[in-house]
This record gives sequence, structure tokens and C-alpha cells, in this order.
Amino acid sequence: MSEYKPPFHMTDNMTVLVGEISEQVGRITVLQQGTIGPHLRRENRIKTIHSSLAIEHNSLSLEQVTAILDGKRVLGNPNEIKEVQNAYEAYEMMLRVNPLSIDDLLKAHRLMMNGLIRENGTFRSKGVGVFDGEVLMHMAPPAELVPEHVHNLFDWYQKSRMHPLIKSAIFHYEFEFIHPFADGNGRMGRMWHSILLGQWKELFFWLPIEELIRSRQKEYYNALGIADKEADSACFVELMLKIIRDSLQQMTVVGSKNDQDSDQDSDQDNTFVNKLLEALGDHTLSAAELMERLDLSHRPTFRKNYLNPALEKHLIERTIPDKPRSKNQKYKKIRRP
Repeated sequence: MSEYKPPFHMTDNMTVLVGEISEQVGRITVLQQGTIGPHLRRENRIKTIHSSLAIEHNSLSLEQVTAILDGKRVLGNPNEIKEVQNAYEAYEMMLRVNPLSIDDLLKAHRLMMNGLIRENGTFRSKGVGVFDGEVLMHMAPPAELVPEHVHNLFDWYQKSRMHPLIKSAIFHYEFEFIHPFADGNGRMGRMWHSILLGQWKELFFWLPIEELIRSRQKEYYNALGIADKEADSACFVELMLKIIRDSLQQMTVVGSKNDQDSDQDSDQDNTFVNKLLEALGDHTLSAAELMERLDLSHRPTFRKNYLNPALEKHLIERTIPDKPRSKNQKYKKIRRP
């Protein structure tokens, strides 16, 4: 078994930042009464997806990303739209993955890069470098060493007794250093960092850290470069702790609006359900027919925002209730006596 230890040294500043972050986490937990409202979760998830993809040069606006995740048709580059839909699918599995499972990492990458690259869900088979224009910024380890490096990293994380705030940031840097995939390393590294933090405190599943990374993108890449040059990830860890602290400060401001957010979310749910009922009318229609009438193109969003809430409220019913996934399944309104 490997005894690998990432090159890193602890600083006094990190200790201070960990204390500040822990204090903020406690404050938010009290404000949120242990939960984060559905509206705020959705809003932060959209910001996360938009920001993480924007870092990778996706040009879609926040409004366009929101429309796509609402299932609406959007004019734009098909690959960029696909990136948004894939990221939604990958982030939706965050609560279900084992952050210490390499198999789950590969499954998440398969969702994130499905239809975008050939090697989705597998480690890269060739060498890869990170360039700034024509200048090589980082040459990743040879492809044949990737599985071993990833295994060592996961094994180290599981055994390490460091605070999760520290070791998750080290993991983030090491992941980017290894660059295990042909593409999608940045978005996967950022997402996995959030998953590791979410294992510690659930609110990190919904904290849009990527939004602040995007606003400090040059600083983020500079820290990665310095860590490479010094063979020590301390500067990158400090930056990530500052970004997490600042993200939590922003969340504290909106935390007191949690009740209002819940009311808005309930109103939004009702709006989606009412639109579905209006589209259904007195007809018996399939999911595809309903999506066409609603001008929606993203099936997971349609099911989550429209179909499932209507079924849960017992406003519609399946024509084949004992086979929910039947290809002949259709839906109709429940008639009240």
C-alpha cells in the first residue's frame, strides 16, 4: 500500500482561515436551522454550473444556463448547451456518490463529458499538457502512471488526519497536477472538492465556490502555477480557503432570507405544475408530447420540475401505473368526484 504524501506545508494563515470558516459554518447552520431552502439550493447550483463552465470558456450567460436547466430551448452552440446539461446531470449525483470511490469519480466524469469527448468515464490514454496560448504551463504525468497516481491520492485522503478544509484543497491541487482525463479536469476537480467538503458539512454541496473562483480566475491559475514551480501546494490551499471563507460570507447575507426563498420555491413549483396541467388539458399524453407542448428539450429537468411534482400532488396519474418506465406510458389528469 502506498505511503504517498503530497508535498505541502502548513502555515499560520491556514490555521486562522480554518477557524474563520468553521465559525461561519456554525453561524450559517443556526441561521438556516440545519437546512438550506430549495430555492437557494437551486439558485446556487445554477451559479455553480454557469461559473464552472465559464472558467472553461463556455460563453452561455447565466440567464441562458437557467433557461436550459428549466428545460427551455436556447439558441447557442450545441456543445456548450450539452456541457450545461451534462454538468446538471453530474451535479445531481453529488449527494449519492462516495467521494473516496474512484469508480464513482469515473461515473461522474462519464456524465460530465458524455457526447463531448470519446474518452468519457475513463482515464486518459495519452500525454497532456496545460498551455497558456503557445506556452506550456504544466506537463502532466505520463498516461500510464495516471491510475497509480489517482489511487495513491485517494488512499492518502482517506488515511490523512488533516482537517477536511485543508486536505480537500490539497486533493484539488493534486488532482489538477495529475490531470487524469483527456478533458474536463478543471470542472471535475472543482466538483470533487465540493463533494469532499460536503462529506464534512452538507451545506458545501450547495455553496457556489466556483462563482468566486471565476471572479478570481487569474489568481486561481497563478496559484496552481506557483504550486507547480515550488513543488508545494500551500499557496493554492491558502487561496482556496480564502475563496471558501468569502463564499460563506456571501451565503450568510442571504441565509436570513431562507423562509422567503422557500415560499418562492413553492410558488415556482406551483407555476411549473400549472403549466403542465394547462398543456395536458383533457388529453392523455406521453412525456414526449407534453415536453413538446411545453417547448422543453431537457427530459431530466422536465421530470424534476414538472412531471414528478404533479404526480406527487396527485394531480395527474399514469395510464400504466404498474410499469412507470414503460415506453407506452402516458399521463392524464385525475378527475375529482
